[in-house]
Amino acid sequence: MKKTILLIIVMLLTLSLVGCDNKKEKEKEKKEEVEKVVKEEINEGEIEGYKFKVVDKETDRVKIQMENGDIILIVLSNSKTPITIKNFKKLVSEKYYDGLIFHRVIKDFMIQTGDPTGTGSGGSEENIKGEFQLNGVVNNMSHTRGVVSMARRGGNPETSATLNSASSQFFIVQKESTYLDGNYAAFGKVFAGMDVVDKIAETKTDENDKPIKDQKIKSIRFIEIIED
Repeated sequence: MKKTILLIIVMLLTLSLVGCDNKKEKEKEKKEEVEKVVKEEINEGEIEGYKFKVVDKETDRVKIQMENGDIILIVLSNSKTPITIKNFKKLVSEKYYDGLIFHRVIKDFMIQTGDPTGTGSGGSEENIKGEFQLNGVVNNMSHTRGVVSMARRGGNPETSATLNSASSQFFIVQKESTYLDGNYAAFGKVFAGMDVVDKIAETKTDENDKPIKDQKIKSIRFIEIIED
């Protein structure tokens, strides 16, 4: 009788362990499947009511897809910044931004990316003219929430070397910063996905405003909006 009871207990424990192993295996498979989907390029989708598709040709709208699958949609919308927009489109066409991180994040201010070194001191090979008032260009786009603008080197006094030092680094304004108006080339605006900007802005950073955990861009691609 005792042997029978002992045998039953052993069997129940075995079944319980097998059940746990199966559950863990299923959870692992589910996690791997989710990670696989996230790592894939999202070529069509919908965000905040905007249906989009990735296209090969240059357009005035781009999709920033983060490594975790989050998406930000941007429109390049300033007729006063043709040089800036042309340069940005060129870099997107070259897939320059793929794999880069938001290396400078300041909550209630902005998030910045575009440096292949991830340090804030790097950029693309070509510098462009700064299209803003301080550099003699009328640019009335204000640095309100969601505006996309070019980063550049600062200096005192400002010289041509600093005013025309923008290359690939750009930032997205999280909170209105109109004191930047006239000093930086605002050239576009987020029209969907500001919640993603806010989420990135909330991440913990070190003493250099660099996120402790990389906020990595998977890709930036041209898109078209699909009309119903």
